[in-house]
Amino acid sequence: MKIFPIALLLACAALSPQAWAEKADRNKPMNVESDVLRYDDLQQTTVFTGKVVLTKGSIIIRGAKLEVRQDPEGYQYGTVTGSAAEPAFFRQKREGVDEFIEGLGETLVYNSKADTVRFEKNAVLRRYRGTTLADEVTGALIVYENLTDKFNVDGSAPGATSKGRVRATLTPKPEGKTP
Repeated sequence: MKIFPIALLLACAALSPQAWAEKADRNKPMNVESDVLRYDDLQQTTVFTGKVVLTKGSIIIRGAKLEVRQDPEGYQYGTVTGSAAEPAFFRQKREGVDEFIEGLGETLVYNSKADTVRFEKNAVLRRYRGTTLADEVTGALIVYENLTDKFNVDGSAPGATSKGRVRATLTPKPEGKTP
C-alpha cells in the first residue's frame, strides 16, 4: 500500500517540534559559478552551463545547467538540470538544529517566492542529523516546502523509473534528543 509510508512519514513530522529551513537564506545574495553565462536583459533571464554551483546562504545547488529569472518584486526562480553522469543536487540547513535537507533529481525547480524546491524524475530527499543519514524518501516527483518543512512524494509522475512506488526509510530520533 503506497499511502502507508507517506502517512507514517507525515505522522512522524507532525509529532516532532518544528525546525524549518534557515530563515536567513531568503535574504542572502545568490552566487553562481559556471563555465559559461548567457544573459538576456529583455527577458530578465540568465543561463549558466557547465559544472554549475549556486550558493545562497546555507543553500547549495549543483547541476550541468541553471536557468534563472527574477520577477519585478525581486523573487528568483531557477531550473537546474543534471547531466547524464550526475543528477541535479540541492542542500540546505534546517533552522535551529544540526540538520540538513538534501535532494537529487534529474531536474530541480527552485521558487524563492513560494520557497519550494521540486525534485523531478528519479527524485531523492534525505534528512541528515549532523553527518548521519536519518531519513530518505524516493519517488518520481518530490515537492519540498522550505517554510513549513513539508513535502509531497509522487511515485507515478511522468518519467518515473520507480515503477509507481514511493520508498521511505525513517530512522527514530535518538533517545533524549530533540531536534
